[in-house]
Amino acid sequence: MTDMRTPLNKVRGLGSAKDGTDHFWRQRLTAVANVPLILFFVGILISLNGASFEEVHAALANPIVALFMVAVMLSALVHMRLGMQVIIEDYVHGEGSKIILLMLNTFFTVAVGVTSLFALLKIALGG
Repeated sequence: MTDMRTPLNKVRGLGSAKDGTDHFWRQRLTAVANVPLILFFVGILISLNGASFEEVHAALANPIVALFMVAVMLSALVHMRLGMQVIIEDYVHGEGSKIILLMLNTFFTVAVGVTSLFALLKIALGG
């Protein structure tokens, strides 16, 4: 079996598609980042279970909580997008369908991220 990589890409560790290793590491980085962030998120959910609207609003208006929530959203959304991209690339065989699904994957992630960020900033900044 011949290696289709150029000598420079062998040194850089890039595959024939030029970005497979980068994608792999970004997915692993977001997975590691998600561990403490999701634990924080679950902790907030547990601590606010049964709380009134005013208590939840006050907790999310705290700048440190708001920053962690933004980090949770961004990391989880990037990780979700990367994971769905791999699934689409591996299991969708039609090129047209693959391109459309990859675009929808990105649009969906951006839409959820913008909407969530807007809602959180509105709460955090007293809107």
